[in-house]
Parts: sequence; structure tokens; C-alpha cells
Amino acid sequence: MTEQVSTPAPATAPAASDDPRAALTALRAEIAKAVVGQDAAVTGLVVALLCGGHVLLEGVPGVAKTLLVRTLSTALSLETKRIQFTPDLMPGDVTGSLVYDARTAEFSFQPGPVFTNLLLADEINRTPPKTQSSLLEAMEERQVTVDGEPRRLPVPFLVAATQNPVEYEGTYPLPEAQLDRFLLKLVLPLPDRDQEFQVLTRHAAGFDPRDLAAAGVRPVAGPADVAAAQALIAKLTVSPEVLAYIVDICRATRQSPSLSIGVSPRGATALLNTSRAWAWLAGRDYVTPDDVKALALPTLRHRIQLRAEAEMEGVTADSVIQAVLAQTPAPR
Repeated sequence: MTEQVSTPAPATAPAASDDPRAALTALRAEIAKAVVGQDAAVTGLVVALLCGGHVLLEGVPGVAKTLLVRTLSTALSLETKRIQFTPDLMPGDVTGSLVYDARTAEFSFQPGPVFTNLLLADEINRTPPKTQSSLLEAMEERQVTVDGEPRRLPVPFLVAATQNPVEYEGTYPLPEAQLDRFLLKLVLPLPDRDQEFQVLTRHAAGFDPRDLAAAGVRPVAGPADVAAAQALIAKLTVSPEVLAYIVDICRATRQSPSLSIGVSPRGATALLNTSRAWAWLAGRDYVTPDDVKALALPTLRHRIQLRAEAEMEGVTADSVIQAVLAQTPAPR
């Protein structure tokens, strides 16, 4: 049995504001009405939207991964659909399929849940590779092909996939080709004591995570703001020195003795794009080395593969990237 939950966008999405940066920055305060903490994940999701990329959310159960995505879609006036990935999920359950109509004696296309603005792929690693791969075309080409006919997906389109990092029984690890299609991998940590106390205080006061309207979450931005922001980000200046810095970081991962696979040129392009979005959100029209450093971990951590011996010694992807950043000279 598969589960598909759809949340339609508001009938009238907000028009583009005069200041798309302010509108998108306001998302943090709006999401905080429902989600405590996780500021880094909120910013990462906004960066992914601005870059037109996808996000892999990793965290133990109960750290508000699903609530975060639902709240983001509400605050951005986006239609969202959720698929609970299970071992019996078929590719057609994701992309849609041809259905025979006995009245007309013809086949008609029944769109799957992938036809939405924000697709929450819950526990994506619990479905077999055949079904996982059904998302590849959608993520890369923004279309699905059924019976030889390509069908375009809505704009914007973002896949937010979740996976549990500690429970591996009955799971199917994502192949490298699919991991590389995710722009960012965001790790959602457990809250600290003060944040957890705030969560319980809200629930004790009657907070219902299934009723975001009662929590006061409202649309503060919309697709028009995202499109306007993307046009502005495209104009950002990136100096040759910063471009060379990104290249040096990525090439250094390929030479690391702890890695069997380093960052590909696609990863370098991703780091450039996320750094530009981060710089724009910070209010600048140029990219600095600090912007690159700020986005290096979430952009690159899933694009490298540790050697077995390094993994046995306790080396992690994050520690390798941090070492590369420490050893790669930054331009002044």
C-alpha cells in the first residue's frame, strides 16, 4: 500500500513583491511558527529553490523533516504532494501511467504525484532501485516520459527526499548517479535542550502539526518571487579567483587518500550555483570565498565516496571536506 498526500496551493498565490530577497528571507520567521530550530535546513531548502535543485534530507525520525517541507510549501504558496516510499511502490505510482477508458475505448494519461511543485519523497531509500530511478528523468530533465511521450512538470519543481541514517534493514542505498542529482544533502540534527523544551511547550499549548493554518503559517512569498530572485542571481559577479578556488577544492577531493570517488565537474557547478544563491541572500552582488566555504559541506558531502579502510577508521565525508577546505588556499 502506498500513501499519497496532496496539499494544493492557495487559490491566489502572492504576486511578486518589490523586494524578493526580503520576501524569501521572511520564510525563516514564518517557518519558525511551526518548526523549532533547523535554520540551516530552512536556508538550504531556499537555496535549492533559487538554484532549481533538489534536496536530500537526512535525520532520525521525529526531527520535523516532513513538517519542514509542508511548512515551506505553505509559506511559499506551492502545491505539494507526498509519497511514502515502500518496497512495493512501482515506477508508475510516481510518474503516472496510461489508464484504459472503457467508455471511449482509449488510453488516457493519469498524472502521478510527481506532477507538483514540491514533491516530498518520504524514506526514498525504502523502495527498490527500479522505482528510485523513475525519479531520475524528472529530477534532471523536469519531465517524465510515458509511452514514448515526454510530459513537462510544473515550474518550479523540487524533490525533497528524506532518509533515515541509522535504520538500514529493508533499505536500498541510493546509487551514486541519483545522489549526484541532489543539489544539497542537509543533515537535520536532534534539537538541543532549549529547543526541545520549546517543542514540548508548543504541544502542551495545543499545537497540531497537521494544522498549519492554526499555527498562523501563511504565504509570505510565491513562485513569482522565486523567479524574480533567480533572474537577479544570474547577474551576480563571480571573479576568476573564486572560480579557481572552487575548481581547486573539487580537484583536491579527487586526490584525497581517504576517497575512492571525488567531486565531479557537476559537483563543482553545483557549488558555484549554491554559492551565488547564498551570496544573493546575504545581500551582495558578488561571491566571496566565504560563500563557497559556507555551502561546501551540504553541496559536496553526498558526491564523494569513502574508501572502506578510511570508513573503518572513523573518517566521515564531512571531515574529508573540512580538511580539504583547510588545506586549499583561499583567494584574498
